[in-house]
Amino acid sequence: MTKNKERMKLESILKGIPKVRILVVGDIMLDRFIWGKVSRISPEAPVPVVVVDHEDYLLGGAANVVNNIHFIGGKVSLCGVVGDDEFGHKIVSVLKRIGIGTDGIFIEPERQTTVKTRIFAHTQQVVRIDRETTDHLKTGTLRNLSEFLKKKMEGVDGIILSDYGKGLLTKELVRGMIRRAQELKKIVLVDPKPRNFSFYKEATIVTPNTKEASEGSGIPISDESSLKKAGRKLLKRLKCQALVVTRGEEGMAIFEPHHEFFVHTVAKEVYDVTGAGDTVIGTIALALATGANVIDAVRLANFAAGIVVEKKGTATVHREELMKAIQEY
Repeated sequence: MTKNKERMKLESILKGIPKVRILVVGDIMLDRFIWGKVSRISPEAPVPVVVVDHEDYLLGGAANVVNNIHFIGGKVSLCGVVGDDEFGHKIVSVLKRIGIGTDGIFIEPERQTTVKTRIFAHTQQVVRIDRETTDHLKTGTLRNLSEFLKKKMEGVDGIILSDYGKGLLTKELVRGMIRRAQELKKIVLVDPKPRNFSFYKEATIVTPNTKEASEGSGIPISDESSLKKAGRKLLKRLKCQALVVTRGEEGMAIFEPHHEFFVHTVAKEVYDVTGAGDTVIGTIALALATGANVIDAVRLANFAAGIVVEKKGTATVHREELMKAIQEY
């Protein structure tokens, strides 16, 4: 395919995205960034003293997938759980402010909202502090969430399961959603956790990164040959339509039953890969729901990922940026 034909095809897919409806189900997080400067070492311990300049709060995990879909132009709903705390309320507030419904977010009073706090000094990350609860949901919360999903799945074009291993996506819930999606003829995409790979059988597409693909297959990935072995093994085991391995600076690898395809990154400079997997799965889901094939969907996602990795922190890509990147290709 010539670059001109590829560009025209991707532009056409992008134009169809505003009609698409995606439901994202998964672990909702808040990414907190504390920016400051260091000018001395603490007298209490051999650690730097960070004098805080400012803080940023960004949607993370499943909420970042939603954020990306929203700004690329798709219609999106979010389903998940937060705690009855400052950070849970902040997530709900941010979602409402950008125009995303919060009727699928359930508050569990004794649960901690997942927060990843990254402390930076002079643009260098000093430490990350995680706050989380990884227990499974309480019976009442799970019942309410399941009822919401039953109704919501019928009215969307595709479902994304964003699994960060924080206790929401149990085997029973995931298997039930995949079966229901098959009945409704909906696509299901999964951003996986290696220990939960057995949950995702017969999903449409699973999108592990290289490390997750290595852990999930039991094959150490060190080059293209070992990547192919791991990809084929996972594809056979999961019985999904396609496996898409995200490879950071090296792009992505697509494994289908009778086909393999490698897409090289279009990023000019990789600054920060935080949240890039969320961008990738959101863009692939949008493209597939317009009727695009897997390769073209991944190509579009590659452009989106190329934009976000050039940004600092948990970033999103906007529709205008994506169209410009495609047109300049």
